[in-house]
Amino acid sequence: MDAGTRVDTEGSLPAGLGRAIRETAAGIAALLTEVADTNGPVPNSQWTVGEAAAHLAQANELMADLAAGRERPYGDGTPQSLAEANARALAAFGERGARPLAAMIVQQAEAFLDAAAQAGPDGSADRALVTPLGPMDRSVLASYLLTHMLGHGYDLARAVGRPHMIDQARVELCLPFLLAAMPRVADASAVAGLTARYTLRLWGGTEFGVTFSGGTVDVTPQRPARSDCTLLTEPVTFLLIALGRCNPWLAMSRGRVLAWGRKPWLAPRFPTLFVAP
Repeated sequence: MDAGTRVDTEGSLPAGLGRAIRETAAGIAALLTEVADTNGPVPNSQWTVGEAAAHLAQANELMADLAAGRERPYGDGTPQSLAEANARALAAFGERGARPLAAMIVQQAEAFLDAAAQAGPDGSADRALVTPLGPMDRSVLASYLLTHMLGHGYDLARAVGRPHMIDQARVELCLPFLLAAMPRVADASAVAGLTARYTLRLWGGTEFGVTFSGGTVDVTPQRPARSDCTLLTEPVTFLLIALGRCNPWLAMSRGRVLAWGRKPWLAPRFPTLFVAP
């Protein structure tokens, strides 16, 4: 689809989210077109560049199908089941060429945006869709798509020695998905018996609350009434920690995460309460 025929998604998605998805897909494609050999490794991953790009192309297609209302079972939301589903999907998909995969990533991002726009006028955009991480409306699913592309885009940028595309504005657009997913990715053994109320804030940005009680996780768009610990995090660092791409203790030691409150000693425990999918 060329620029003249693109569907306007601003009426069906939160402001800036459609543009961020489109620009992130284009940025990943630009990285890939510079790659001569996709057999090179991705840092801190078992995948090659070609495998990571193939996964992104497949994931964008999956998200586009979900946005269009098609059912696509893909694991049960646990990290193990998602890893198994990824492995099966990659084994059944042989394309590893940089340019074909770059084109697919962009095309499927556009297909997602088309589906999101077409679902909007009659209110069907609010219908819950079944996703690998639970029911979501299309706006949260779009945030999921952006988050997923940014995580793997970061990996590919590191693999080819280019700047990544994560910035504060895009991190803010990832928050609806991250907040929705937190209860799903909590480590049941880690949160069992824990009672704690956290306030999380991004530098110059959003604040929200996470409360643990009786093995449950409650995420709210405002701070808890009596917060035990406040974590103030640089936005890019926040997303990288959430996606398992950054060591939280190293980030704390470098001043990218600050903590205070009635129980500041709870701060180092927070990242251990979740398992990145």
